[in-house]
Amino acid sequence: MSLNTNVSLKMLDCKVLNGRKIHIKAMLEVDSKVSSNETVEYVKEVSNLKDIQFLNRDFQINSLVGIGCTKVYAKDTLSIDEADELVEVMKTDIKIVNKDAKISYNKILIKADLQVKIIYLTSDSRINLKEATIPIVGFIDLPNISEEHICDVKYEIKNLIVKPNNVEEHSIYVEAEIEACCEAYENRELQMIQDLYSPTIALNFNQRKVKVMQKRETRSGVCSIRENQDVQEIGSGKIYDVEVIPVIQEQNPLNGRVSYTGEIQLNYIYSPTGQIGVETKQTSIPFSYTLDFDGINESSHIDTIIEITTQDFVVMPNKTVDIKIDLNFTAISGKDASISIIDDIQEDETRKLQCGKYSMVIYFVKPGDTLWNIAKKFGSTVEAIVRVNGIEDVNNLTIGRQLFIPRYHEC
Repeated sequence: MSLNTNVSLKMLDCKVLNGRKIHIKAMLEVDSKVSSNETVEYVKEVSNLKDIQFLNRDFQINSLVGIGCTKVYAKDTLSIDEADELVEVMKTDIKIVNKDAKISYNKILIKADLQVKIIYLTSDSRINLKEATIPIVGFIDLPNISEEHICDVKYEIKNLIVKPNNVEEHSIYVEAEIEACCEAYENRELQMIQDLYSPTIALNFNQRKVKVMQKRETRSGVCSIRENQDVQEIGSGKIYDVEVIPVIQEQNPLNGRVSYTGEIQLNYIYSPTGQIGVETKQTSIPFSYTLDFDGINESSHIDTIIEITTQDFVVMPNKTVDIKIDLNFTAISGKDASISIIDDIQEDETRKLQCGKYSMVIYFVKPGDTLWNIAKKFGSTVEAIVRVNGIEDVNNLTIGRQLFIPRYHEC
C-alpha cells in the first residue's frame, strides 16, 4: 500500500527550567491516507450466451498511472556583509515555494524555489538577517505518463546543512536534500455491468464490490491580507523575522465554492528600541476566504493546502506594523466510491426456466420500483414492458400505476 502523510506543527512552547534545562512542548497534527493500486478484471460483454438482459452503468474513475520519486539537492554559498564576523547562527527558516511541474516524454520536470532566512549573531553582538532563494530543479521518471494525466507532486526536506564558513570568507553554506514524489492519475470512463438475468436461461455469476477514487479535481486561489497592526512592544524597533502560521478553523464545501474561516498566527522576532538582543511577540489576524470550485456541493470531501507566497512586515513611522500576506489555497476534491464488478458468468444447466410459452400479469407500481427490478422479478424485459404499456419516460414511474407484464412460464 501507499502511505501519504502530512505533518504540521500546531504549537511549540519552550521554557528554561532551573537555568540549565529547556522544556519543549509541541503539538503536531498528522493526517495520513493509505491507498492501494489493484488490477481488476471484469466482464465487459457476453458473446457465448443468448437472451441476456444487462443493466449497465457509466462510471468515471481516477486510475493510478504510477508513483515516482527522486532526490534533488539545493545548495549555495550565501555571502554576508564583509563587516560581519559571524559567531553563531541563531535561527534558520527554510521553506519550498513557487512549485511547478510539467509532464514530457515519460518524465516530470519539477521546478521550485528554496526560500532561506538565516538570523545570525556577529562578534560585536549585532544581529543580522540573510535572505536568499535557491532554485530547485529535477526530473521524476514515470513510464506511460502523458500531459492529460493528473500529477500531484509532494516535496519533503530530508536533510539540511547550514554551516558558517571561515570568518574571513564572510559566508554561510546551505545544502538541502529534498525528496519529490509524484502520484499520477488518469480520468477513465467505464461502462460496467451492474446486474444481469435471462428470462429463459438460468445463470450463475460472481459479483463483488471494489473501492475506487472518483472526481479528483484541484482548484487554487490567492487570499490577500492587508493589515495595519499595533504591536506596542515593537514600537519603532527592528523586525528580524515573522513566523506566519495559517490555521483553518472552519471549512465548508458549498454549491460551487468552498468557504474558509481561520486565523493567521504571527510570531514576531524583533529587537526593541534602544535594546540589545531579541524578543518575541505573538499576535494573530482573523481571515475569511471563499474559493470558487465548480462541481462540488455540501457532501464533497475537500483537502486543503495553504502556502505562503508573500509576507512583508514594515515598521511605520507611527510605530504600527504594515502587514502584507498572500496565502495560496489549493483545494483537492475527490471521493471514495464502491462499484460492483461482475465476472465468471456461466449457464446453470441443472436448472431450466422456460417452456417456450408466456403469459401476461397485472402489476401495480410500488415505492422504490424500477422497470429493471420489475422485469427481473417476473422474467420479462424492460423493452417489452415499455412497449406493451406505452411508457415514455422509463425513469419516471407513478406509484400505483397499473402495468401489464409479459412474462415467461417456468418449467
